[in-house]
This record gives sequence, structure tokens and C-alpha cells, in this order.
Amino acid sequence: MDLGALNQIAEKMVAPGKGLLAADESTGTIKKRFDTIGLESTDVSRRDYREMLFRADEAMRDHISGVILFEETLYQNAADANATPLVALIERAGAVPGIKVDKGTVDLAGFGKEPITEGLDGLGARLDKDRERGARFAKWRAVIDIGQGVPSWGAIKANAHALARYAAICQAHDIVPIVEPEVLMDGDHGIDRCEEVTRLTLKTVFAELFEQHVALEGMVLKPNMVLSGAASGIDDTVEVVAERTLAVLKDCVPTSVAGIAFLSGGQDDEEATARLDAMHRMGPLPWKLTFSYGRALQTAALKAWGGKRENVAAGQRAFTHRARMNGLASLGKWEDKLEKAA
Repeated sequence: MDLGALNQIAEKMVAPGKGLLAADESTGTIKKRFDTIGLESTDVSRRDYREMLFRADEAMRDHISGVILFEETLYQNAADANATPLVALIERAGAVPGIKVDKGTVDLAGFGKEPITEGLDGLGARLDKDRERGARFAKWRAVIDIGQGVPSWGAIKANAHALARYAAICQAHDIVPIVEPEVLMDGDHGIDRCEEVTRLTLKTVFAELFEQHVALEGMVLKPNMVLSGAASGIDDTVEVVAERTLAVLKDCVPTSVAGIAFLSGGQDDEEATARLDAMHRMGPLPWKLTFSYGRALQTAALKAWGGKRENVAAGQRAFTHRARMNGLASLGKWEDKLEKAA
């Protein structure tokens, strides 16, 4: 493991004013996205959509530090005459290519419907292949659900251990791990319950990372924000979400972590931006704090593009706007009035 090189990549991933584009939707997930615009999901349409994003020069150059890719996308080529690898478009923009390596979730045996993430078998060999193609970081998502009687301690522990094993394998193969323990925002729970579960999850994850000898300087944390469940009917203010999230992070995340890049978790585009901005306005932070958004960066672009070649420029403008807004938020310089400039 070359910790110096890993830290250099991790620092680039959380560079001030930039953040990560999560373009790693599985085939099933992106089909659902395409269904909203009446577009059939094929290898060609998926390529065209992602190529549209990666060729948005201003967004990629000025506001995106890295891109998380689905395996299919990492090995796809662009539609140009030279069949340029999509990963090369990302590199040309100065961003870092990465790869989602988990294999999704199944029910954790003995725990009812609580999920566990799979994908550790053969991971080292897959990472070597992905690195040869251009990937310099990886992502693994653990899912923690809140509901009646869940999450259980056993499920949290199992997912934290898997995350730590994944991270250790990544670093052994000179790949920066994004560690993503997502406490889902689904459910009718309040913000207190989300804070309780997020705190326990993060403390458990970092205990496991320590036991598996993961170098925190060579990783990026991708957590959820602390907020009430989507079905609770509670509309937490921007300030409350920012305060409660920072309180948990300061209690649970060592300062040696290279950086933190939030997932959006189904938040409204502007909500995710405003809440990130508010955290930066609450005083100096002990780590670099930015975004790693999927839907919150792409929803407007997908709608503007609509699967039509003549709308590529419109899709890129929408993507660039959202990337710029979140770049400003990662500096504490976003303002609501800037949204109207789209």
C-alpha cells in the first residue's frame, strides 16, 4: 500500500469547490430513471446519457472532482469516431474515475429483512482489473434501515465489518475506498431516531476500520445527513439538519479522515445543496466536507435531455448549474437567489 499516493487521490476527491458525481446507478436503477422520461434503457442509451454528462466541460472541469461509475460504464467507449473510453473523458476534465464494486444487498440470514451488502469474494482481482482501466477509487454502500425493531445491533455490526474488509482490500490494491454507511431516510421516524442510529452506525464503522488496519488518511467517508424520515411529515429546517449532522460527525469521525462527501439520499435538489452550504457556514470544520450526489446532480439534467440528441446542450446546462450550485455550497458560498439564474 502506497499511503502517500492514496492520500493524494483522496485529497483530490474532496478538493475545495468540487465534489463527486455518483453516476453508478445499477442497470435496474437507471431503468427506473429512464422510465420517467419514456426512454428505453439499453447499453447505448445508458452510454449516451453518461457521455452527455462527462462532456459537460465546465461542470466537469470546475465543479466535479471525481465520478463514481457502474462497471458497465467503466468499460464503455464514447460514440465518437475514435471510440474514446468514457473513463478518458473524465480524466481529460481533470477528474478522478472511480468504480462501484459492491454487488448489492440481500437479506441478512437470521435477521429477517435487514440487508447486508455482498461483493467481497474476488474483490482484489476485480480491483486490479478496474485499476488497469483507469479507476483510482472505489465505492461500497452499506444500507441501514430504520423501522419497527430495526436496525438490530447484529445488522449494523455485520455491515460495518463488511465495509471495513472492503476498505482494507481496496488500500492493499492501491485503490482509495469510499466508505458509505447509508442510514436510509425512508420511514416515519423523527430526527432524534435518525441521529441515534447514525451515531451508532458511524462509531461501529470506525471501530471496524481500526480493527482492519484501514488508513483513514487514504479513504473518504460518504454518510447520510441527519434528518427526519421521508414519511414522517416533518420538514426539518436547513439549520437543524446542518447542526444535528455536524454534531454527529464531530462525535464520530476522526480528524485524520481525508474528507467527507455526503450522499443526497433522495433529498430534493435544492435541499441537499442548502444543507451542505449551511454546514460550511457553521464555523471551521475538522475535515474537508463536500458532496457525492446522484439524483441531486442529475434529475434536472435527465429531464432536460429527455433522451434526445437535440437536447444534449440543454441537459449539459442543467447539469452544469447543479454542479456549480453544489460547488458553491461546498465553500459556504451558495445563495438561494443563484438558483434562479439557471
